[in-house]
Amino acid sequence: MTTTVDTTCYLDGHFLPLSAARISPLDRGFLFADGAYEVIPVYSRYPFRSEEHLKRLQDSLDGIRLANPLTSAQWLDVIGRIIDAAPFADQSLYLQVTRGADNKRDQPFPAVPPTVFAFTAPLTRPSDEMRRTGIAAITLPDIRWGRCDLKTVALLPNILARQQAVDAGCTESILIRDGFLTEGSASNIFIVRNGVILAPPKDHHMLPGTTYDLVLELAARHGAAHEVRPVTESELRDADEVWMTSSAKEVLAITTLDGQPVGHGADAGRPGPVGRQMLAWYVDFREQQMRHGRG
Repeated sequence: MTTTVDTTCYLDGHFLPLSAARISPLDRGFLFADGAYEVIPVYSRYPFRSEEHLKRLQDSLDGIRLANPLTSAQWLDVIGRIIDAAPFADQSLYLQVTRGADNKRDQPFPAVPPTVFAFTAPLTRPSDEMRRTGIAAITLPDIRWGRCDLKTVALLPNILARQQAVDAGCTESILIRDGFLTEGSASNIFIVRNGVILAPPKDHHMLPGTTYDLVLELAARHGAAHEVRPVTESELRDADEVWMTSSAKEVLAITTLDGQPVGHGADAGRPGPVGRQMLAWYVDFREQQMRHGRG
């Protein structure tokens, strides 16, 4: 997320300019990466699938044994006020809760109030060129910890994997653990083989993406052949199509993997028909939700 203007943020019960926000250097998010976060895409000031994102935030907080400091209604009020105060309509809204600031650095949980922070930035969506050509990715061993299903601020392994992709002139790193696909450094990964959409199952080694869930919902709704099951590295490399999905990237084709074109025949290295159809379903669903959400 990037920000180019001094937007309004929320910090521990107060709305204030982002440039004026301050936290203690003893905050456990700073010292220990002891916290959870969520990112909600906002289209024309409409927070897309906010309930699903707040549910995932709750799951992450439960997973790290940190009580949610706000109710869903309070979170929605914070979200609405930050969205309304921003000078741009399409936004990437960030929510974070850490275990707070103690008066010493010690590992056991302190009896202190949590730190609650939220801000927004312009939403960066795939360019027309990226949609037309797809993007390049590399594969890397998945050496992260065993609770990747929690969306915590401890993101250093993901950052290192993403930077390796950038160093290689690519957009994403696809992670492999024990011969099976897990996810991307900042995305979920789907493949298509013989017209069937394949998705790795949810477990502790992947983040349960809200877009991942929506893609499977749309596949079921429209009768598209799909399976949720372990996906091998060899299946990934021999796939007809590979996609990355996330709140910001939506459904985006990966057309080059480790320097080799994805797919077979004349269409190799190009976005495939199943992915193009899924993106169209996704956009149509989003537009319907926006109209319904505005009443």
